[in-house]
Amino acid sequence: MKFSIGGSLKLAFRPWVEGLENIPAEGPAILASNHLSFSDSFFLPAVLDRKVTFIAKAEYFTSPGVKGKLTAAFFKGVGQLPVDRSGARGAGEAAIKSGIEVIERGELFGIYPEGTRSPDGRLYRGKPGGLARVALATGAPVIPVAMIDTEKIQPPGKVVPKLMRPGIRIGKPLDFSRYQGMDGDRFILRSVTDEVMYEIMKLSGQEYVDIYATAAKRQIADAEKAAKAAKDSAKDSAKADKGDKGDKGDKGEQGVGGAE
Repeated sequence: MKFSIGGSLKLAFRPWVEGLENIPAEGPAILASNHLSFSDSFFLPAVLDRKVTFIAKAEYFTSPGVKGKLTAAFFKGVGQLPVDRSGARGAGEAAIKSGIEVIERGELFGIYPEGTRSPDGRLYRGKPGGLARVALATGAPVIPVAMIDTEKIQPPGKVVPKLMRPGIRIGKPLDFSRYQGMDGDRFILRSVTDEVMYEIMKLSGQEYVDIYATAAKRQIADAEKAAKAAKDSAKDSAKADKGDKGDKGDKGEQGVGGAE
């Protein structure tokens, strides 16, 4: 199924790729990528000869009905691994455990250090949990990856993708084996994560923002909510002003009639 999906994507979108030689022909590695679109998890595996396993919400695999079964089959076919994300800490631990298991099988593990899609195309601060802990627990090399223009193909909320060429840049492997076994040190975890994010930034050319993407999404949502409230308030004020003018007009007409 991976072959058919990957072949269809390559035929329809013709993604360009740089740095394929940095993907090992065999053995484990962690592919750490920026995250611009829902389609990132499909385009990257499509251009590789090896299977890449990503983490996906368990709900994608357990939805009822025919649609649910088709969705589950699709995600399994493109190498998605179901993880129960109920509870923030439980979700993180489950993802780390799954990542370690993939690496121990000698396979490629794909992860998005930002933790969620970028809300505006910029690169956000990497979370120091999954990526660094899997790398330090296993000693596997980390390969930085930059997805290019995938957010233009399928922006958040858009169902039908736009036919255009996305790009993928694959950097040289980063070796963090010197820190192996130090996955309990939060300063080491932050240092490893920041180094990977710096390499992704160089590959992608994105503007870097030193806050988490989840915080940026909250800020954007709050700003939109405030703008809507201001707009609604302005409408209410305009209606009130119009009503006041109407009342004054009615009183004026009554006054003229009384004079006659």
